[in-house]
Amino acid sequence: MSRSVVVIGTRGYPSYYGGFETAVRRLAPFLADAGWDVNVYCRPGQTKDEDADRDPRVRTTTTVGLESKSLSTLSFGLSSVLHAVWQKPHVALVMNVANGFFLPLLKLRGIPTVVNVDGIEWERAKWSRFAKFVFRQGARLTARYGTILISDSREIQRRWKQDFGRDSVFIPYGANLESPREVVPGLEPDSYVLMVARFVPENTVSEFFQAAEALAEQHPVVIVGSSGYGGSLDDAAQRLGEHANVTWLGHVSDDKKLLSLWHHAGVYFHGHSVGGTNPALVQAMACGAPVVARQTPYNAEVLTAEEHLVSPEPAAIEQALRRMLNDQDLRAKARAANRQRAAVHYNWEDVCTSYEVTLQEAILTRKRTRRGARK
Repeated sequence: MSRSVVVIGTRGYPSYYGGFETAVRRLAPFLADAGWDVNVYCRPGQTKDEDADRDPRVRTTTTVGLESKSLSTLSFGLSSVLHAVWQKPHVALVMNVANGFFLPLLKLRGIPTVVNVDGIEWERAKWSRFAKFVFRQGARLTARYGTILISDSREIQRRWKQDFGRDSVFIPYGANLESPREVVPGLEPDSYVLMVARFVPENTVSEFFQAAEALAEQHPVVIVGSSGYGGSLDDAAQRLGEHANVTWLGHVSDDKKLLSLWHHAGVYFHGHSVGGTNPALVQAMACGAPVVARQTPYNAEVLTAEEHLVSPEPAAIEQALRRMLNDQDLRAKARAANRQRAAVHYNWEDVCTSYEVTLQEAILTRKRTRRGARK
């Protein structure tokens, strides 16, 4: 009898929305190869079912919920958990601490859980005071009821031990280690500034836009991303895109195009400040992009290049990006160092193997607990 796992808390499979979805696109087929029965819960309209890379062995279940900024995670999480309680898989892989509210239901049903706690959501500027409270309470319940927790960075691991007294398993994101691709039409290799980010304040988007206005006078600027809900940052990107030297591509779900953009960038700016190991950063490194990143413990841990970390101020960002663009030797050294670090520390084979081992351990933990209760 094969082991069964359900994946709760992502937009589904295959989906190209964010880091969780990227991980599931790699992990689900890996587990199917290893003999697992895999079922990924999906949101309506959020998956690319016609994707040529879709693995037919991975089952999907579309659930119901309220598609809004504040309620989508909770509502889709609840409907997925209720379905899982009915199905009773051997283990549940849960993404996002907001789903901590529903872990007691899984525990009552005897379903062990492996929870990827993601970043420190309650410190994200995009959330209201109430949403931050919800995430914090979800984190407390995750710490109490999750069978095994996964932290995607050492700093997140440290914070969960400090704030909630819970140990966690360190498993970062991986990256595709591929050869360079053809440059995107209209762009020149090794010449442009690139930013890839969801448009939220904690990703230093506004500060980058201010730096980009000045940079665009001499260098091409390419912006990938959107808020997903519209708003002032999308409006600012649209205005900036009216400059002859600025290209705003919006959200890009074409992996090949995104990899090409990283491969050929003259410099990539990574402004994320709250999450742990960011999948966009490790993928950019694997592509050999010269990186300038916002100074945070998370980015310092992944990049390990203090000289390429900057404060979140437009002038500092502009200066660091210009320095990289104007120094060919500096770019070459950064490319080589980033590729090497990604290959050694952030490869998907190791990441997926660690997830499988952790899922197996959660099942064994539940069995040991049940045997202990019977004695």
